[in-house]
Amino acid sequence: MIGKLKGVIDSYGEDTVILDVHGVGYLVHCSSRTLQALPQAGEAATLFIETIVREDMIRLFGFASAVEQQWFNILLGVQGVGQKVALAILSTLRPAELANAIAMKDKAAIARTSGVGPKLAERICVELKDKAPAFGSVDPAVAKLAGEADEGRVKGPLKDAISALVNLGYGQPQATAAVAAAAKALGEAAETGQLIRQGLKELAK
Repeated sequence: MIGKLKGVIDSYGEDTVILDVHGVGYLVHCSSRTLQALPQAGEAATLFIETIVREDMIRLFGFASAVEQQWFNILLGVQGVGQKVALAILSTLRPAELANAIAMKDKAAIARTSGVGPKLAERICVELKDKAPAFGSVDPAVAKLAGEADEGRVKGPLKDAISALVNLGYGQPQATAAVAAAAKALGEAAETGQLIRQGLKELAK
């Protein structure tokens, strides 16, 4: 199996690059984000490689980082996500952005990807929720509240504060994150008005 290739860029295709390694040209499929990060033809480049072997073909997928490669494999574990869709998601979102979107159940961010509808975006969030925190920068308390809000289990001042921020035009994930940060700063006894004011401060940062 090929795990990494270091060579010279020969040429680019629509979603591929040919990497010349000591005279052998390897055709590698990449996300648009990875392709944009690579140098122009004739210059040296290194790609992390995932080798997919089927009965009728062997295909190489290239990544700018080991984390991007990990996410490619994680995404392939979700029903309905094939190689093309996984690359499309990684073209739309950086690995950290994807991890944060999953942790916050921000289905809209994932659904921005061509070929990913609301149902598939939701399935990705649900099936990968336990894996995302290891890669993201979201506070676990914020992720927990986001999950509870998505499932309709948030009540009292927290629910009212989130609803108020959503009514002001903020997205559900952003409002939830802001209220979670406000609750962490103010304590469990905080009232709705306090949470809203602190939440707006968090959103203004």
